[in-house]
Amino acid sequence: MGDVLGVDHLSDLPQSIIECILTRLPIRDAIRTSILSRRWRYKWTTLTQLVFDDDCVAMSNDGIYEDLIYFITHVLFLHEGPIHKFHLSATYLQNTPDLDQWMLFLSRKGIRELIIELGDGEWFRVHSCLFNCSKLTLLELYRCELDPPPTFKGFLCLKSLKLHQVLIAPEDIESLISNCPLLESLALSYFDSLVLNICAPNLKYLYLEGEFRDICLQNTPLLVAISVALYMNDETEPFGDISDCNYEKFLGGVPYLEKLTGHVYFTKYLSIGNSARSLPVSYIYLRSIELHQVSFEDMNEILVVLRLITSSPNLEELQISGSSNPVAASEAPDLDFWVNECPLNCTFGKLRVVKATDMSGVPHEMEFIKYLLRNCPVLETMSIRPCVYVTDRRLNMLIELLKFRRASPEAEILFIQE
Repeated sequence: MGDVLGVDHLSDLPQSIIECILTRLPIRDAIRTSILSRRWRYKWTTLTQLVFDDDCVAMSNDGIYEDLIYFITHVLFLHEGPIHKFHLSATYLQNTPDLDQWMLFLSRKGIRELIIELGDGEWFRVHSCLFNCSKLTLLELYRCELDPPPTFKGFLCLKSLKLHQVLIAPEDIESLISNCPLLESLALSYFDSLVLNICAPNLKYLYLEGEFRDICLQNTPLLVAISVALYMNDETEPFGDISDCNYEKFLGGVPYLEKLTGHVYFTKYLSIGNSARSLPVSYIYLRSIELHQVSFEDMNEILVVLRLITSSPNLEELQISGSSNPVAASEAPDLDFWVNECPLNCTFGKLRVVKATDMSGVPHEMEFIKYLLRNCPVLETMSIRPCVYVTDRRLNMLIELLKFRRASPEAEILFIQE
């Protein structure tokens, strides 16, 4: 019995299982396992995944900044073997010379996944040794300066790239993207006045947020999901070139698109340029469309919405929110638009759910809802949430909705008031 009790079963576990256990622990607790036995003393030093955050050191009024730097440096100093993942997310940690030393260390450890997110203080400049990390498959950087050297030829293994508030020359960001031949996921946020041309033949997921002056998807045939939020201020130049069709530049070469999300100013951007009356592609895989802040007083924006949904024969869910000026849009002098511009005999044979929010009840919004109800034979639910600033028109909206003909006998209209 004594011999059985004295067996160290934990130490006899395969190294892969031990690492699996330690990886699931916070790094601070993983290090504490060294007290379990003499054989466990340095087990944590061969971890291939290191995650550091504010909880790595004890909270105190003073010294957390220095304590965290010391803790990370100490862990790296004792570490043995390769490091495949390094994740640093620390709100209390600002730009520090130690970061360069950590980067140099990681560049010699075969790093594959690198995530660095520091606090809101001074931005840090990424050490040039980053561009020697040839095995990187995932890179996420926040609030930093990035300056690729002239000799940089790209990350040949990179599949996921996320840059948030990163200062980088426009030509460098385009070169970085195009020189990552395996890139599948790209997220760029809080870029200012950027004209962006994306060439990424294996890209599947795209997220853009910022003050982009123009965007062109030059070679992205495999995209399946797009999310875009475009911001403007008083100094922002108008989107794109009116001699070009933004719709075609952005959506003309994405035949495998499955989900499209457009936030503020997205439909405005797509509506600029020469008319896209003859669409270059049919989105047969597109199942979900989400469009925010569509101006139903702008006929070009309405055309964008109509052409998008009529080119998506297998669309199942549509979410749309309005941003109309009730006073200006209520005049609606061109209601014959819905007779002249809407495709005849167009049926949305798969559309089952429609969610409309921030509706003001202006004529073109109501005509759009009427158009959908009349052409969705399998519609199950249409929920309508009026704009919070519209109170006197809500009863009239409800009465008018109940009069609309429905192609689907099962269609249920939910009028949601808050």
